[in-house]
Amino acid sequence: MTFISRTIAPIVDFLAYIGALWKLTWQTFLAFLRPPWEFRPLIYQLDSSGIGSWSITVLTAIFTGMVLALQFASGLRPYGASMYTGKLVSLGIVRELGPVLTALLVGGRVGSGFAAELGSMAVTEQVDAIRALGADPIKKLVAPRVIACMIALPLLTMMADLIGCFGGMIITVQEVGVTPRFFYSQILETLGIVDLLHGLGKSVFFGYMIAITGCFVGLHTTGGTEGVGLSTTKSVVAGAVGILISDFLLTKLFIALYG
Repeated sequence: MTFISRTIAPIVDFLAYIGALWKLTWQTFLAFLRPPWEFRPLIYQLDSSGIGSWSITVLTAIFTGMVLALQFASGLRPYGASMYTGKLVSLGIVRELGPVLTALLVGGRVGSGFAAELGSMAVTEQVDAIRALGADPIKKLVAPRVIACMIALPLLTMMADLIGCFGGMIITVQEVGVTPRFFYSQILETLGIVDLLHGLGKSVFFGYMIAITGCFVGLHTTGGTEGVGLSTTKSVVAGAVGILISDFLLTKLFIALYG
């Protein structure tokens, strides 16, 4: 019985966690749709989450594109196919590496910040004070963060796609000897609207995953300052695992729908 209880308990806890996340999701979108609409908190979160993350997005994207181009160029050279490096680099960045790496790095920065902010408010009873004043903490604290991340991450992903392809072009021109115009033509031949939808569609969900996980963990923080630190770590880990799992599921879905 002890073995069975120890086996079942984590499964029950995980299902309870998923259920609580979906409940918070439902409450968040209902709160956002309910007037009055305050756009100042949304704009503030867009500035903090989106504009504040552009530097790490650019840095990650350009080196990812350069490394991809270097690996593909050297790997395809024995087969005489290194001139097709641009096709592989652009497709890999736009479909997978652009949205996933951007989500992981931005999630580590933004999700931990959400968990720390809301966790500090929870342990100092500021969330309870908002409820006591008759306001909805979900509408005031969670909804602007979730919507802002769902808007900001696709924009950051588009930036990562452009910068990543630019970095791949630099290395391809240097290693393979093709012209920038030839690399650009390969991108146009390879990528289509479906490929853009693959990456941008996933990035919207990744933005939701980052924000809802950070807010959920923050609102359920207990144990004072030590609890805030644990919540910050937990939000980063849970957000990264959620992004990777959802990336696989969304990729299967998009391939089944669009090929």
